[in-house]
Amino acid sequence: MENNLPVNVREYQELAKKALPKMHYDYINGGAEDEHTLRDNIAAYGRIQLRPRVLVDVSNINMSTSLLGYDMPSPIIVAPTGAHKLANPEGEVATARAAASCNSIMVLSFSSSCRIEEVASSCSAIRFYQLYVFKKRDVSATLVRRAESHGFKAIILTVDTPVLGRREADIRNKMVAPPNENLEGLMSFDDLDTTDGSKLEKYARDTLDPSLSWKDVEWLKSITSLPILLKGIVTAEDARKAVEAGAAGVIVSNHGARQLDYAPATISALQEVVKAVDGAVPVLVDGGIRRGTDVLKALALGARAVMVGRPVLFGLAARGEAGAKHVIEMLNRELELAMALCGCRSVGEITRDRVRTEGDRLRALL
Repeated sequence: MENNLPVNVREYQELAKKALPKMHYDYINGGAEDEHTLRDNIAAYGRIQLRPRVLVDVSNINMSTSLLGYDMPSPIIVAPTGAHKLANPEGEVATARAAASCNSIMVLSFSSSCRIEEVASSCSAIRFYQLYVFKKRDVSATLVRRAESHGFKAIILTVDTPVLGRREADIRNKMVAPPNENLEGLMSFDDLDTTDGSKLEKYARDTLDPSLSWKDVEWLKSITSLPILLKGIVTAEDARKAVEAGAAGVIVSNHGARQLDYAPATISALQEVVKAVDGAVPVLVDGGIRRGTDVLKALALGARAVMVGRPVLFGLAARGEAGAKHVIEMLNRELELAMALCGCRSVGEITRDRVRTEGDRLRALL
């Protein structure tokens, strides 16, 4: 056992900042434009109060839940984040092993710096695959088939990226991401000039399809038997359309605040989406989660599970696979403690009355 291990996500973030080149840290930690939403994703959790119940026997805490029929020991999932080799040479393979050792579901990013097959063979675990719909639909279709054939259990379709958000730190740094090995033989990326920005911008212009629409959800359903969850929903209107389109789940996400600045913080949008879905499909949320208390707040507001991205990357950058595992374990322990102190013996007991939001406080004044 190492001495002086970090005791929270913030300390892992500080270690990651020291360990990484500025370009790589800025890529992982940065957001769009003024980064208002980036800050608010975290701050919005701080505006929600907990309402603990006391004199409850909490000698046994059960954090288990299920998603799409898969049992989970806790509601914490590793979110899809790209280019893990920027954080550690072992990349997504190390992250996959860390998640598997905690029995946590991992969502492998389309922008993984390790091949689908490499991650699939690294360890035995439940994994989902995150997808973008490219201009060349056959590229996306090929990746879906590869993921499906290698045991991935669901497709997470990112729907908030018809074009790339303006990530000014990456532009300033002329960000260069590692090659996407999953695209070898499928696409060519010659002449990625960075004169007017980052290589990421040029890559996005050449690949992302601004015509992306609801018909593409139908197209994706036609090429795979896997359940499809839509990631990037922040309004009731789109949540209802997602259910109508046959989505197996909805993920409240603003892409880690990397797309549209001044979009709502995800925890602030969660209730609206949960109400619109009305129990038809599970609702997940990502963005801004740094504590177990944040997880409890999200569950109280109706999330089935949460997805955690940057904290796992901070752990990976600071201490490799062991760091990524430790971050997941810390968040699980914090959630267990928060549940005990709130008088919640199971996730089913984390009900809406265990939190007080800004809206609740305003309504109380009327």
